[in-house]
Amino acid sequence: MLFVGLGNPGSTYAMTRHNIGFRVIERLVSDLEARDISKTSFHGKLFRYGTLFFLRPTTFMNLSGKSVAAVKQFFKIDREDIIVIHDDIDLPFGAVRFKKGGGSGGHNGLKSIDDAIGREYIRVRIGVGKPEHRTQVSDYVLHAFTEEEEQAVERLVIYVAQVCQKIPTSSLEQIKSLHSIKNISTLP
Repeated sequence: MLFVGLGNPGSTYAMTRHNIGFRVIERLVSDLEARDISKTSFHGKLFRYGTLFFLRPTTFMNLSGKSVAAVKQFFKIDREDIIVIHDDIDLPFGAVRFKKGGGSGGHNGLKSIDDAIGREYIRVRIGVGKPEHRTQVSDYVLHAFTEEEEQAVERLVIYVAQVCQKIPTSSLEQIKSLHSIKNISTLP
């Protein structure tokens, strides 16, 4: 099973809304003490824990599919065993939803992955809120969370990482019904 956290490389983007997927992967790698098995050909930082793989593409967001496809092909991972963790501006801040397949919703990382491997993979959608105007989306996702939000983000990252550890032994329906949350105030 391959877990992919979406984000942009570099310290400039580390704490931005767009990089919440990276933060979940970092937490999983740390919690499980996963081993670094990165190769240049993977176009990303790849870690392994048993039969689980954790990927942080080192391409920019709009080329994430290049990294996912390389790892998928090298380890012969079925598309149904790929879980992509990403920010979602169409969900309220702190909401967490799970689904298989669907559209990209304008998310360039998902578009790239869809183009590279198709759409039928599992998505862990993390709500980051949305800007007042649609024209502000790019700026919004490339900026850090507010101080107030950041206090909750760490709890959110821990929660999503814990749920991700349950995915290999649970059905998607179980995960959806037990672990979806509506917003940050419903975070357990």
